[in-house]
Amino acid sequence: MVDDLWMRPLKHGYTNSTLGDGAVVEKTYEGPDADLRLRRERTLLTRLQDELPVPPVHAATTATLTLGFMAGTPGQDLLEAQPAAVLASCGELLRRIHMVAPDVLTAGRHEAGEVLVHGDFGPNNVLLNPDTLEVTAVVDWEFAHLGAPVEDLAWCEWIVRMHHPGCVHALNHFFRAYGGQVPTWADRRAAMLARCEQLRQFCDRWEANGPGMRQWKERTAMTASWSE
Repeated sequence: MVDDLWMRPLKHGYTNSTLGDGAVVEKTYEGPDADLRLRRERTLLTRLQDELPVPPVHAATTATLTLGFMAGTPGQDLLEAQPAAVLASCGELLRRIHMVAPDVLTAGRHEAGEVLVHGDFGPNNVLLNPDTLEVTAVVDWEFAHLGAPVEDLAWCEWIVRMHHPGCVHALNHFFRAYGGQVPTWADRRAAMLARCEQLRQFCDRWEANGPGMRQWKERTAMTASWSE
């Protein structure tokens, strides 16, 4: 049993309540489709144990997952100091994610070209060894689904452009480490705008016309104004 007296909020937890004590992490899902997001993340974390560095699932209730604590520093905390190396590590990791067999998520049929999409990929959800910048874990799989690689590629770029504009120049290290042909700017921006709209709708379902919805409306407008 987890002793809640010693649990502390973890940094960078935006959608859910995430507490940790250095040994385990308690993630309580909130908002629309919380039960679906919990089940999806639990399924993936269990199935990905031998393929990717992900937290082990220790216990689950209808609202909370108790996960093993993974050492490392969130990539976004290291990005400003070492943007090229951090983004290269993210690119290498994303390539590994997209190489996972799609049936890890579903045993049903899938469209040609679909991959396992993390759904919220970026340095915010990648833990790194602060000395070597090697990946120690990738977390927060609740929005994972089968889709196009550009979704994750574009969202990582969006995180950098929105929250770390001084690091945009290093995005080429991310794309180079990922490998293959980089989607066009038009396709990447379209994917960014689509995800912004999804999150606006998510927030509007949570609290109609609330501050979250208004924030994503503003972010959508800002994203639309960007040029490569």
